[in-house]
Amino acid sequence: MISWTRRAVATGMVTDAMGPDPVGYLSYHPDGRVMAVVVSRERPAIKGEVPTDAEKVALFDSMLAYAGTYTFENGRVVHHVDASWNPAWGVSDLIRPFSIDGSRLKISGAPGVDPRNGEEVVYELEFRKV
Repeated sequence: MISWTRRAVATGMVTDAMGPDPVGYLSYHPDGRVMAVVVSRERPAIKGEVPTDAEKVALFDSMLAYAGTYTFENGRVVHHVDASWNPAWGVSDLIRPFSIDGSRLKISGAPGVDPRNGEEVVYELEFRKV
């Protein structure tokens, strides 16, 4: 992952979704499966071997992970989520307008609801092929 920003629909404010330098992978497989995992590089460290409840909340809020199938529809890729770190993401498909430029995948104009605060947002993500 190169970057991930979010624009709040109500205010137009643009912020980094997982900090300025997220660690993430988006993997499309020939069998039609997709897997995504993103974590903040600023993810909090835990103090013991088992995280406390407060640490679990901070860890949950500093990551994203899901898997499912994907299809192409009208110039967009649609992620049909069947397993997710956040069960709310299994309720509807994730529609991802995209473009490819050489080894870069840019997902732009992806509508969504921020799982941390319920705010309606538009995501912009960029990945480099590895």
